[in-house]
Amino acid sequence: MSKDQNKVTNIVICGVGGQGIILASNVLCSAVFNRGFDIKKSEVHGMAQRGGSVITHVRFGHKIHSPLIEEGTAYYILAFEKLEALRYLHYLKKNGKIIVNDRKIPPMSVLTGQTKYPEDILSKLNDRGKVYLIDAEKKANELGNERTVNIILLGVLARFLKFDPDTWDKALRENIKEKYIDLNLKAFNAGLKLKSENQS
Repeated sequence: MSKDQNKVTNIVICGVGGQGIILASNVLCSAVFNRGFDIKKSEVHGMAQRGGSVITHVRFGHKIHSPLIEEGTAYYILAFEKLEALRYLHYLKKNGKIIVNDRKIPPMSVLTGQTKYPEDILSKLNDRGKVYLIDAEKKANELGNERTVNIILLGVLARFLKFDPDTWDKALRENIKEKYIDLNLKAFNAGLKLKSENQS
């Protein structure tokens, strides 16, 4: 990320309900705000609290007038599920970065047999940008709590934003209950160090 505050950085965070997308976006917004950027966020929830599509637009820079990201202008997509990465791929600028959780959650249309889950998702993502495939569930299970997947993925994104550790530490503490903070700090730091499945 450029250090020039006049630049606007657009980030799409997407997945399905129940994956902790809103918490991850709230932590991100706190970190950005604590760094002194202007920030706008917009959330769209699916039909169901769990299982429906969820997308968050996060925009920050010197001055932000609209919370909505235009198609083809997102620098990053942080996707908690592979099909959701494909669903919102049109927001990514050419050669942008896609951090995608190696997780398959079939939507209702697939479960009812109306459609099939796409088999060529990763090739389509690679046609658009640089893909970082992350097995966040495996790392979360190693930490002893699968609910830390969202913070692990946020840690992966943080590698590119290059905010100082104190900024992230403060943002996590502002959004997570004290009894869970140690676990989530471990999850975030694990994400910072985690290599993607398609890295050499």
